[in-house]
Amino acid sequence: MNLKQNYLTQSGCYKAGKRITVKGLMIHSVGCPQPKADVFMKNWNRAEASACVHAIVEPDGDVYQLLPWEHRGWHCGGGANNTHIGVEMTEPATIKYTGGSNWTETGDRENTKNHVLATYRYAVELFAYLCRQFGLDPLADGVIISHSEGCKRGIASNHGDVEHLWSKFGLSMGQFRKDIKAAMEGSTAEDSLTAIMGKAAATAEQMKSYLKKKNPSVPQSVLDMIPLYISEGEAEGVRGDIAFAQSCLETGNFTFSGSAVTLPQNNFCGLGVTQRGKTGLSFESPQLGIRAQVQHLKA
Repeated sequence: MNLKQNYLTQSGCYKAGKRITVKGLMIHSVGCPQPKADVFMKNWNRAEASACVHAIVEPDGDVYQLLPWEHRGWHCGGGANNTHIGVEMTEPATIKYTGGSNWTETGDRENTKNHVLATYRYAVELFAYLCRQFGLDPLADGVIISHSEGCKRGIASNHGDVEHLWSKFGLSMGQFRKDIKAAMEGSTAEDSLTAIMGKAAATAEQMKSYLKKKNPSVPQSVLDMIPLYISEGEAEGVRGDIAFAQSCLETGNFTFSGSAVTLPQNNFCGLGVTQRGKTGLSFESPQLGIRAQVQHLKA
């Protein structure tokens, strides 16, 4: 995460100047399809604003601290304002609320999923940072709670966040607390989900099918080399399907649109591209390029 201090000094909440003894952290979601934090920051940074949180998380990793951590926020409409730091996550533009906390998708589902997973990931990092700072145990009862959990405890207003978004993507508050604990111990939320080392879970045929769906114009030469991810990965104990996923990300699913490398370079992960304008390394064959990528992942 990229933590940026940007106190909302014009906010009535900030000017009230009340302090709390931090006993926990509450996670919120903004409740409207708006991915940009500055929209909320402008609205909250007014003397007449009725709400203000301690921080807001964007999917690109920018986390804006809006109040001093031990400042009493106006984030939950209940007693948790006196005990908990409040953190909001922005929401994807590709959803539409249909009533209460119910919503439907109006655009690219991948964008919706990616936004939710990204803000989750950076919230884990932020909460681990705050738990370390204030000596909090994320697995202890009532320390890490959502707005909706706060409502059930009688210390927050009646909101459905954050579970109303998370549940659609296999996320939960229980997992959130575990991921925070893991991050405090030196691993990350991703470490608890996917390993680079090991045996591939996807087959070469599944990878081909995925790529043809994402890029119908993919050259046959690219499809022919996909089994190399499996064989080269097995030689080093690296999951070849993870290396393939990395190549898809770095090459735009082998369209090479906006990529720093080209197909003839046989460099499908951007090896050697250390800054903008660098063309990266070239390899004599796809096998050598994939081998270098796999060995780089292992290292």
